[in-house]
Amino acid sequence: MDRDRIETVGLRWLRRLVIAAFLLVTVFPFYYMLVLSVRPIERLLLDPGSLVVGLGELTFDTYAEVVKAVDDGGQGFLTFMRNSGLVAVAATLLTLAVAIPGAYAVARLRFFGRRQVDFLFLAVYLFPSIVIAIPLFVVFTRAGLRGSLFGLVLVYISQTLPVSVYMLRNYFETIPVSLEESAAIDGAGRLGIIRRVSLPLAAPSIMAVALYDFMIAWNEFLFALLFLVDKPNRWTVSLGLAQLSDGVEVPKTVLMAGSVILTLPIVILFFASERLLTEGLTSGAEKG
Repeated sequence: MDRDRIETVGLRWLRRLVIAAFLLVTVFPFYYMLVLSVRPIERLLLDPGSLVVGLGELTFDTYAEVVKAVDDGGQGFLTFMRNSGLVAVAATLLTLAVAIPGAYAVARLRFFGRRQVDFLFLAVYLFPSIVIAIPLFVVFTRAGLRGSLFGLVLVYISQTLPVSVYMLRNYFETIPVSLEESAAIDGAGRLGIIRRVSLPLAAPSIMAVALYDFMIAWNEFLFALLFLVDKPNRWTVSLGLAQLSDGVEVPKTVLMAGSVILTLPIVILFFASERLLTEGLTSGAEKG
């Protein structure tokens, strides 16, 4: 009994140590980035290793410089955030508008090649992004869409749509067919069944997919660089941050403030929808 008790206590403390180690590795970089962003550059140069910011040296001038317009001597991050928000929201909504009926069709309808659809969708991710970046660049340039936010939205949809269909299809298959049959007996058509039965039950999974699509569109850099590099007024946050990191005259405190602005919306969205995200990611894991 004593041996079992020792093993139980040992495993409990080991689990706590592992969790603490993971928290330290995950939270510390963001904490240090936040500390650097609110310290004056003079204090940072004198004591770069300090992890505590005194109230006397706390400053938010770096954030003011980051969000201020370029014409006013700032970095113009408000414009970048607006562009990123428009692109991310549009790409997410359009992806869901196509992925939801597509995933439902793959899960419920019977047609030729249905079993190969999953492979075709996931085959997109077998190739690095740079492989399709050049063909997309040529096509969009000839179509006159290079340099526009709408063209960037279309590129992001091509990246997020396959995996969105795959994730939603797994969930739709877990919804009992008997529920849809009952709705059909009551006189509901196919669209009515989707709207009144399938979509409410699939809400957690749809939320997870939406958050996944939004994060990809918000953080993406390669395609934004290719399509918007010559249009500074249409840059996204990731491009603006890259500009800060390349600028020798830009203080590192300002760079960290830009990094916080880039990261904070995703962190807030994640914690605000954590429960729905967890349910959505696990909802299609098992069938039955």
